[in-house]
Amino acid sequence: MAKETNIQPIDENELIKVRHEKLKAFEEKGVAPFGHRYDVTHHAADIRAEFGNIEGEEDAGDVKIAGRLMAIRGHGKASFATISDVTGTIQIYFKLDILGEEKYSQFRLLDIGDIIGLEGKVFKTKRGELTVRVENFDLLSKSLRPLPEKFHGLKDLETRYRQRYLDLIVNPDVRETFLKRTEIIKSIRKYLDDRNFIEVETPILTPIAGGAAARPFITHHNTLDIDLYLRIATELNLKRLIVGGLERVYEIGRIFRNEGMDMRHNPEFTSVEIYQAYGDYRDLIEVTEGIVCAAAEKVCGGTKIICDGVELELKNPPRLSMNDAVKNKTGKDFLSCQTVDDARRMADEIGVAYEQRFGIGGILNAAFEAKVEDDLIQPIFITGHPTEISPLAKRNPNDPRITDRFEFFVLGRELANGFTELNDPIDQKLRFEEQLKAREAGDEEAHVMDTDFIRALEYGLPPTGGLGIGVDRLVMLLTDSPSIRDVLLFPTMKNIE
Repeated sequence: MAKETNIQPIDENELIKVRHEKLKAFEEKGVAPFGHRYDVTHHAADIRAEFGNIEGEEDAGDVKIAGRLMAIRGHGKASFATISDVTGTIQIYFKLDILGEEKYSQFRLLDIGDIIGLEGKVFKTKRGELTVRVENFDLLSKSLRPLPEKFHGLKDLETRYRQRYLDLIVNPDVRETFLKRTEIIKSIRKYLDDRNFIEVETPILTPIAGGAAARPFITHHNTLDIDLYLRIATELNLKRLIVGGLERVYEIGRIFRNEGMDMRHNPEFTSVEIYQAYGDYRDLIEVTEGIVCAAAEKVCGGTKIICDGVELELKNPPRLSMNDAVKNKTGKDFLSCQTVDDARRMADEIGVAYEQRFGIGGILNAAFEAKVEDDLIQPIFITGHPTEISPLAKRNPNDPRITDRFEFFVLGRELANGFTELNDPIDQKLRFEEQLKAREAGDEEAHVMDTDFIRALEYGLPPTGGLGIGVDRLVMLLTDSPSIRDVLLFPTMKNIE
């Protein structure tokens, strides 16, 4: 029979009350509980790098550090504690004989979570732990709420995503993920800057939601009294810049799509779109591989990585047409169909659902999504997308039913999408008109007519290759993160009443 216990959980309100009392105690001692500027000479990692090889308990050097108290051990005449900063943790040592009665009494008022600045000497304990012997300290910010209990930490996903600041405090691996995210974005910029691409900025608020098949968010401009859309892509404006003579451009920015949310989708996300004049989709395949491999080498140390328990080689991915991928998987050659009815019969035979408005290309794409996509585990470039689903891509010169387009897949996820850009204004206008018919038939994500973009093409868009990479998905891949919410500092969440 289990032994009964009378231990009751500690009321958080009581803990908060105690911390407010300590705040008042600091004020009575003439200590401001929320301090000011502090001159930091070292971070935890700097101390380990500079003093890691010292021997014995002799003092090795003077440092001034600042950070959050994460543990306090002992409250006698000497106590050890752990302080955390952006680079990691370091042990610190408070001693009554060194600090004096008054300062040590202030130490006794400190709580886990308080932010302090301290100065002292670095030494190693008898157990070989690198430590800072505190000679003086300042309270920089009194923490009025307790951190999650040490041994259980912050596990609840809802709380972690809603209170990311708390998640970053108590889960060092989360902090590491977002530091890697920064390095990945820097790596993308460096790769493109080194190849003479120009970084630009285009509007987030647009009069037309174009450049992708997606539902937009709608807002209203009071002064102009017009509805505007949050951009669903940067594509059309970036191609306008290619028309204007900026031969290589890219933009890293936020995209907004008013659609479903799951492990791989968030209503706002980050993409990089890249356009190269006088190139085509084959050039952008090389750029895609270069960006992904450079980022992997930066944060993973090489192009061979492990994600979701699978070893992946990111270098030299194979290329396979969409039709061949479906044919290899199902035995059905949709591009051999002479009529839509032929394609429908093929789809019925392999159990692929489709809409009546789909042509041969739409049914081929449905078969790919249903039978192939999830099984594309190792990195691969899928090419030859149907013209029907690629309204902005250039037709293949040998087969007008498909376009010179590619998607890059890893672990069954689309990571990048690129193509040779359609630069024929007459064909582009016809494609937009076809998309308008699709909207009238019920496709809310079909493109709308953008007459100014047609006008820009009429001035002449040089042969151009374009590419979009989902930055969040790339970060998920390179940090082995299962959900897009794990790589967004502030993911979209449902309101709690």
